[in-house]
Amino acid sequence: MNTVSVVVPTLGRPSLAEMLRALGPLPAGMELIVVDDRADVRTPLALPTESTARVVAGRRAGPAAARNAGWRAARHEWVAFLDDDVLPESGWAWRLLGDLRDAGPEVGGVQGRIRVPLPDGRRPTDWERVTAGLASGEWITADMAYRRAALSRVGGFDERLPRAFREDAELAHRIRRAGWRLRIGQRSTTHPVRPETRWISLRVQRGNADDALLRRMYGPQWRTSLGIPPGRRHRHALITAGLATAAACTVAHLLTARRNPAVTPGTGSRGKVAAPGTGHGKSGVAPGTGRRRWSVAAALAAAGWAAGTAEFAAARIMPGPRDRREVTTMVLTSVAIPPVAIAHWVRGWFRWRGAEPLPETSPAPTRVTAPSSAVGLPGSAGTSAPRDPDPDGGDARIPDGGRIAGARR
Repeated sequence: MNTVSVVVPTLGRPSLAEMLRALGPLPAGMELIVVDDRADVRTPLALPTESTARVVAGRRAGPAAARNAGWRAARHEWVAFLDDDVLPESGWAWRLLGDLRDAGPEVGGVQGRIRVPLPDGRRPTDWERVTAGLASGEWITADMAYRRAALSRVGGFDERLPRAFREDAELAHRIRRAGWRLRIGQRSTTHPVRPETRWISLRVQRGNADDALLRRMYGPQWRTSLGIPPGRRHRHALITAGLATAAACTVAHLLTARRNPAVTPGTGSRGKVAAPGTGHGKSGVAPGTGRRRWSVAAALAAAGWAAGTAEFAAARIMPGPRDRREVTTMVLTSVAIPPVAIAHWVRGWFRWRGAEPLPETSPAPTRVTAPSSAVGLPGSAGTSAPRDPDPDGGDARIPDGGRIAGARR
């Protein structure tokens, strides 16, 4: 018996049918589960007529919750996750069996190789480059198989991460921390660049709130712990601080101008006669000095903001096609992204005060001293790694557009 369940969460996108057709007929005994996570479930989910998928209802709480519903409904030892917008290679299911057959009992997960096709004849856009980051990402659930025992032990995906962003890296970290090893298999999957609006880079900034949660849970070195590349948040903070300082100094300049109107020579700020030869009022400060200081401070802060924004825009424009639409989009979004990103980070930072990682939900699995072929798959011998005695694990209930695998702006 092929002890593998394939789980595909879906929002009902048209790509689902194409993905299931590319998957093709599965080997006998392999289970296919589609988690229907659509907001409107009044109409049946459209599946190809030849599909043998079992449909499981999701809770419309994000991809982490949908995957949890899928693996908890699965019957088999291994659970392979696929996104509904990928295209598995021909023979993917048989290569998956080979990957799992080669996994020793210490291996808790095996990732497929992700390929992101980019356009020929021109440079990729910013969104295309971000999506291409999936090809080098680690433990991407666009094509990732886990032992059900490992998922059960750590409690599955953390549903406080409600977007297709970081939730797979965070799960992989907990599974490795629980003592399992992860590895890359030989099967491959194509992840096309899905169409998006030109403002997608603004929408995905909501993921900064999720980063704040991870920072709360894992401390200052959370990126290193989870294997996530450095981001630009510190630069965004400096740019945002420059913008806020320029605005504050401008307001102070205007208020100072209202409190200290221009005076005629030889009089103080309130029309009183100044000391001979000084032109100063009672305060001893020349009228307009305070205003000039605020004006200079505002100009310096604005210059810093402009320089930081220009560098950010140039870093996004230079690798791209540099056509009018792309350049315009990059300039406009580069102005907006830093304050939007910081606002989401601050929101998440205050929301997740005191957050802790999900606790392990069962004792450590017994290690099996069997040959690496012993995973209960065709052609294997011996005993598979034991199932966790608590297959349902725990559930910690508690939000952006496409997965960006450590490349968020």
